[in-house]
Amino acid sequence: MNILIFLLILLVLVLVHEFGHFITAKKSGIRVDEFAFGFPPRLFSKKKGETTYAFNALPLGGYVKIFGENPDDESISGPDASRSFVNKPARVQAMVLFAGIFFNLLLAWLLFSVGFISGMPSALDSGYDNKYIDNAALTITSVSKGTPAEQAGLKIGDKISAVTIVGEKDGGLVTPEVDVFQKFIAAHDTVPLEIDVVRGTEHTVIPVTPAQNVIPDDKEKAAIGISMGMIGTLKLPVHKAIWEGLTMTARVTGATAASLYHLIKDAVTGHGSLSSITGPVGIVGVVGDAAHFGFVYLLSFTALISINLAVINFIPFPALDGGRLLFLLIEKIKGSRITPKIANAFNSVGFALLIILMLVVTYHDIVKLF
Repeated sequence: MNILIFLLILLVLVLVHEFGHFITAKKSGIRVDEFAFGFPPRLFSKKKGETTYAFNALPLGGYVKIFGENPDDESISGPDASRSFVNKPARVQAMVLFAGIFFNLLLAWLLFSVGFISGMPSALDSGYDNKYIDNAALTITSVSKGTPAEQAGLKIGDKISAVTIVGEKDGGLVTPEVDVFQKFIAAHDTVPLEIDVVRGTEHTVIPVTPAQNVIPDDKEKAAIGISMGMIGTLKLPVHKAIWEGLTMTARVTGATAASLYHLIKDAVTGHGSLSSITGPVGIVGVVGDAAHFGFVYLLSFTALISINLAVINFIPFPALDGGRLLFLLIEKIKGSRITPKIANAFNSVGFALLIILMLVVTYHDIVKLF
């Protein structure tokens, strides 16, 4: 089921991205030869007008084949050269290339806005008017590795409704808040506890024993290894939801770009690690967690992936939209076209390197499962 949800999300993201290129090219009078989901071998296709719509076997992306995007003699000076991408003004080419990125950001904006309208998880101290936040509860926001909480099976998103001492009827907490819960845990070092949690629509009781040496800055204080917050459901009026969806898209895009910059910087300086990168296999697991917590979580996760796709495609690397935009900038500066064979060679090498990176990351994801 997780794989099916992941493929559905990937299908939506790819279709939105490629539709941006597709519709902008069409509206600009450029011939579009193929619109495809996935990579060959081809499973089935249908031609409508001058465009072939294809569904391929490897669901790891997709593409639009725009006439003249990879220049050759036919697209430069052939009978249909006037409808070739390469013969359009630079501003038109840039619009077509940027359209995929723009459409992914638009999708994220839409999904975040729908999330705020439907009810987005939000902390009481997040800056929003608390009158829009309902059903606030003590919720786990992170679980540290190797801690009693992780070993017990506590997860991000679990809502803590009560905590009791094993074997005692009194002395526990009901509907606790952050400070009270932390003090209770700290006062019961090595004492077996039972934590009542609500996970999605399920209620369960999880045994856990607080221990010292869990908090790096305070090793003598008993803890179980979680971060918490009073989180409820934020529902906004439509006009506020649309504005908040836009501002969240902007914030997440900026944060994603900054993170990607540091990731690339660390890789170049030899400090990078594949452990900080998640490929398709790893994302399937995250999709499952998001779906388990509810539809709004899944919407937010899809918006985050859409923003990641937009930011990655903006990198000035051959075969990506950013790489092609860089070639356009170089041509504008030098006042002449880059030799088609050179441009196509760079894009082919770039595409091959991206496929290799995808395979390496996927292998690393699989290794982490065992």
